[in-house]
Amino acid sequence: MRKSIFPLLVVGMLLTNAFAADQVVEQIIARVNNSIITRSDYQRSKEQTLQDIKQSGANLSEAQVNDELKNVLRDLIDQQLLIQKASDLGINADTDLIKQLDEMRKSMKLDSMEALEKAAEAQGISWEDYKQNLKNRILTQKVIEQEVGSRIQVQPEEVQKFYDTHKKELEQQESVSLEEILIAPQTPAADPTNKNAPPPQPTQADLDAAYQRAQEVLAELKKGGKFEDLAKKYSNGPTAAEGGALGEFKRGVLAKELEDKTFALKAGETTDIIRTKQGFVILKVAEHTPGGVPSLAEAQDRIMQALYMQKMQPKLREYLTKLREEAYIDLPVAGYVDSGASPNESKPIYTTTASADDAKAKNLKKKKHFIIF
Repeated sequence: MRKSIFPLLVVGMLLTNAFAADQVVEQIIARVNNSIITRSDYQRSKEQTLQDIKQSGANLSEAQVNDELKNVLRDLIDQQLLIQKASDLGINADTDLIKQLDEMRKSMKLDSMEALEKAAEAQGISWEDYKQNLKNRILTQKVIEQEVGSRIQVQPEEVQKFYDTHKKELEQQESVSLEEILIAPQTPAADPTNKNAPPPQPTQADLDAAYQRAQEVLAELKKGGKFEDLAKKYSNGPTAAEGGALGEFKRGVLAKELEDKTFALKAGETTDIIRTKQGFVILKVAEHTPGGVPSLAEAQDRIMQALYMQKMQPKLREYLTKLREEAYIDLPVAGYVDSGASPNESKPIYTTTASADDAKAKNLKKKKHFIIF
């Protein structure tokens, strides 16, 4: 990795000029090669960590929360090291960034990137900052997958051992993942002159027309029509834009009629037309997970993922420690600690006397980082 020099004389001049212009100067709490981490970066990350803990619903003690906060600066340094490594490896995230933003645009049912940008800014989010943060996450994930994940192997005997010793944890309730096409009848308009009147109900003619449309949709399904496409085209339900996806349901959650009809189906099968309060619905069982302990073949993917993650964490920390030892990291402000620091890191050497030639010679000999002022 490229090792750069931070000329404190130039930095000092910039700070002096900034103060002279009565400007607020950001405090630098960490330097990672040629990148910096500011106090504002740290505070934002700290606040985000607290928000993530709150949203997770985890009932952490004060000591546990403090332990999480101790790693905030470590994680910021980790990110800078991985972003710099991405540059060294020639990893680019531009295409992935555009793809993810476009997927977000579609999920929000917006017709352009400009609309997505306006939606972000309407929530007080800096569009440029958001794109950069998303790009950074993509870059770091790519480096982790290439440099760490690709080297992790899970052997068949490890999967078998995990299965034999964790059968109780692998036991699962029977469940179905459902998709819907809802055909709702038209409802007469409410009487604007009578606000106390009950909501208007569809007429029998409205119900008959809705049932006819549901029969036509069911006929298209039986001819080979794709459920997701037909849901987007015909469904009146709130899930239409997502192809009718309703989610996973365990036994005892659905109404008995719906449970009896859906749990009797295999994955990929659909129900006939079912009358509900909302109208006429056709349900598809996208997945049907049987109850009890799954077979090894059924649980293999889950087990491999669990074992992969078990191996990933220590391997990733080992890799990040190596990056630290190849980098120059400086924490110039007292009170800030990198909880991931390695004792073998090269520490900056400050000198007022070394000439350029002397500095170069010592750098080659000791592999140290000289900051001249």
